[in-house]
Amino acid sequence: MNKFDEARKEYENIPIPVELGDRVQEGIRQGRTARRTRLRHRRMWLSAAACFTVLAVSLNISPTIAHAAANVPVLGGLFEILTFVSYEKSEDGINYSVDVPQVEAEGDLTEKVNAAIQETMDRHLEQAQKDWDGYREAFFATGGTEEEWNDREMDVIVDYTIKSQTDTRVSFEVVFAECWVAAREERYYYNLDLAENRNVTLQDLLGEDWVEISNAAIQAQIDASVDADGFTYFFTPEEGGFTTVDADTAFYIREDGVPVAVFPEYSIAAGAAGCPEFPLQ
Repeated sequence: MNKFDEARKEYENIPIPVELGDRVQEGIRQGRTARRTRLRHRRMWLSAAACFTVLAVSLNISPTIAHAAANVPVLGGLFEILTFVSYEKSEDGINYSVDVPQVEAEGDLTEKVNAAIQETMDRHLEQAQKDWDGYREAFFATGGTEEEWNDREMDVIVDYTIKSQTDTRVSFEVVFAECWVAAREERYYYNLDLAENRNVTLQDLLGEDWVEISNAAIQAQIDASVDADGFTYFFTPEEGGFTTVDADTAFYIREDGVPVAVFPEYSIAAGAAGCPEFPLQ
């Protein structure tokens, strides 16, 4: 076995972390308070990680395979995921933790993706400032004092996670979050085939019957969420709940190749359910 084969074998044998459970059920159990705590913990973790300069500026492929990147020459042969913007600061009561990815590869697809991420980040940061300014104005208008205001703060987080990747394909999530008197998240998913210079679709992964397969899997998981008293956080179709997937349904691809549909907070369930996720298998 030559060095190339040895390096590739080492890469393929890297253990994949066990998932900690379905995020839908976690959201239902813990509710909005737990989501706010999670966001604060993420900011604290990022702050601690910033102390390690080498990690902060290095290529960010994924926590699992970053160690092996230097030993596998073909890793990311068609693309790389870089931490393009990374900073932490506190300004006017707002604590920022920002890590923004950029995809580097041939073709115009990555240019469009990078531009979309940048536009979304700019919009999110602008909206966060507007939310904070509005809250401050309302606070003083209702009798709040400067001393009381000094105890208030807002966390603004931009972060990303590589969900899976192969030699030619990558799936990643970018999260934009605010945490203050309430917690709010917006998630965006990118599933890219860099060899074909195109987005991966659910039809690519599930075949011609992707709508029926997806709907059946999602509805089965919604039905399973009903407790012994008949309670569920999911809305009925008449209340605006889930009816069907379509071409705009967000999803990411797990390491095992299974697509996972993701719905925005409050879109098909109460806020306590967070952003519901459904493996489509």
